[in-house]
Amino acid sequence: MTLRRRLALVLIGLAMLCLAEPAAVRHWRAGALLQSLRATDGSGLPLVEQELVIRGRAGPIRARLYRRADAPRGPGLVVAHGVHYRGIDEERLVPFARALSRAGLTVLTPELTDLADYRITADGVDTIADSVTYLSRRHDVVTQSRVGVLGFSFAGGLSLVAAERAELSQHLAFVASVGGHHDLARVLRFLLSSRVETPRGVLQGKAHEYGLVVLVYGQLDRLVPAADRDVMRNAMRAWLHGDRDRARAIASARTTPEAEQLFSLLEHGKLAALRPRLERLIAEHAVELGALSSRGHLAHATVPIYLLHGATDDVIPASETEWAGLELDDKPHLALVSPLLEHVEVAHGAGVLDQLALVHFMAELL
Repeated sequence: MTLRRRLALVLIGLAMLCLAEPAAVRHWRAGALLQSLRATDGSGLPLVEQELVIRGRAGPIRARLYRRADAPRGPGLVVAHGVHYRGIDEERLVPFARALSRAGLTVLTPELTDLADYRITADGVDTIADSVTYLSRRHDVVTQSRVGVLGFSFAGGLSLVAAERAELSQHLAFVASVGGHHDLARVLRFLLSSRVETPRGVLQGKAHEYGLVVLVYGQLDRLVPAADRDVMRNAMRAWLHGDRDRARAIASARTTPEAEQLFSLLEHGKLAALRPRLERLIAEHAVELGALSSRGHLAHATVPIYLLHGATDDVIPASETEWAGLELDDKPHLALVSPLLEHVEVAHGAGVLDQLALVHFMAELL
């Protein structure tokens, strides 16, 4: 039975409950949202979609606001995209934001410029924080003075970092991280070694090559001489975009032995050969990586935290949600590792209980 059919059966049951239990309405909406993760186009209630430029501390932030045409005000939610070059135009994010707005939310999707360029930096935290402040003050489109944040992938981890900021204490309602990191250095070590550091000990996994390419891309300044940095940056960017022929054409202009070796390793899927050097770079950046991680700070959380992870995530291991859940301890939070998810997308079928657990999790956000 396909995932779509299984979810449909769950939705029928939830629809019956809606007649007697107001809370079940949220579950119905949650099921529809989960289906939208795999949709390529949306339909239903008419929406208003507005292109915006938000004033951010580091400069203007491109953003998009989604709301229902028949209900111009609703609870506010900032949705932060993951590492993808299309940013707020990413083909899965747009229908998901539309589905959230059809569920009655006012949704803001800010462009995280560095994440769109495969770089995980403090600018991403600033953009999330500035977006929360902006949306919470838009009383013409939101019904409450506090808004939520839903972050995907590395933006999920950065959203947890943003939650620690005192400046958001009067603006933030909750933070939800889907497939996010708790300790960025620990995730980078996994991408290098495929060894998963879990609360129960170290396990052997299999890291996706994509994550390793992103890691190398972020360290090009230290791996390639200045003469070839722009060439290799453009070539690797094309590679990450999935345009291998263009990547090879760009890289053909390389002139240094270091660039020659790097592109050869990339082409043959052997970037792991750089492991010793990259491990040293990770160690050297320990303070910076710590500032981009919520590890050691979640115990001070003042808003509810929602953690959702795919059980088979091979970019950011599901153990990151386990670590975060342990640190949160008795703080208000909900954590779920689901076999229905891979890395921030619905992909696999599972049992009815797993489906209900995922629907319940999403319902809590509504």
